[in-house]
Amino acid sequence: MGILEKISEIEKEIARTQKNKATEYHLGLLKAKLAKYRAQLLEPSKSASSKGEGFDVMKSGDARVALIGFPSVGKSTFLSLMTSTASEAASYEFTTLTCIPGVIEYKGANIQLLDLPGIIEGAAQGKGRGRQVIAVARTADVVIMMLDATKGEVQRSLLEKELESVGIRLNKHRPNIYFKPKKGGGISFNSTVTLTQCSEKLVQLILHEYKIFNAEVLFREDCSPDEFIDVIVGNRVYMPCLYVYNKIDQISMEEVDRLARKPNSVVISCGMKLNLDYLLEMLWEYLALTCIYTKKRGQRPDFTDAIILRKGASVEHVCHRIHRSLASQFKAPVPSTARSEWA
Repeated sequence: MGILEKISEIEKEIARTQKNKATEYHLGLLKAKLAKYRAQLLEPSKSASSKGEGFDVMKSGDARVALIGFPSVGKSTFLSLMTSTASEAASYEFTTLTCIPGVIEYKGANIQLLDLPGIIEGAAQGKGRGRQVIAVARTADVVIMMLDATKGEVQRSLLEKELESVGIRLNKHRPNIYFKPKKGGGISFNSTVTLTQCSEKLVQLILHEYKIFNAEVLFREDCSPDEFIDVIVGNRVYMPCLYVYNKIDQISMEEVDRLARKPNSVVISCGMKLNLDYLLEMLWEYLALTCIYTKKRGQRPDFTDAIILRKGASVEHVCHRIHRSLASQFKAPVPSTARSEWA
């Protein structure tokens, strides 16, 4: 039985298993096995050397944004509107076959925007060019999930499932669990909160599934078995995502209002160029970028050329951006922790 068949069998068993106190250990083990098989599925093939052609785009600018969506939702049109790059757009599916980069110039920052080929259902298993698309998406700072407003919530749920299965966690924070494998001493388990989803026995069973028999585990929040598995695997990517509903000119005002009120959502129309300015404002907020302006002694600040840093940057980061040797020339140590207004 191949990996795909094993994954399918485990998913079916999880779906038909009733979720209650008696089955929580069985479900925990199934989820651990599922995560292992999915990790094996995503390992790069040694035989294919040219499969990544067109996807090796060097990271540039101050931030990287990946455009993900099903075919014919308006990704290429959006790229052409927001950047000076012309991406082919047509009414048929799979117009874009490779990764096409563009640059958004906004508030003095250069934001790299990647137009990725359309994802189809089963992309995580390698259908279409799903694996390459998802691999590029993992390197982005923010994901823009482009959705067709005329097709309801179907596209969103399918895309979230595909990205979830390959370790991309959208709009979620990293679980607050301390985990450290040891060479001996068995499994040391502790928690600072009351756990309602995990128990010590379930944690031990999951660790044994991964052939881990000696480790320190400390739960600092009430996490689920899935979140604990994410901590063990260690290659999960947590990133913000903007759900952008395109083609709002083809739906009713009531539906537009409903979609616009959903969390992390923006409604636009590329065809009529509606609400694109607000989308840029939201993108800037999700990227968490900060403009730092310099000034010479006795002169007014220079607002024409900003130093772009991520929120949470320190004075030391600013010094390094100006010149690598600048921080070492200070008489007093340069603060290496973030200022409160940048946090």
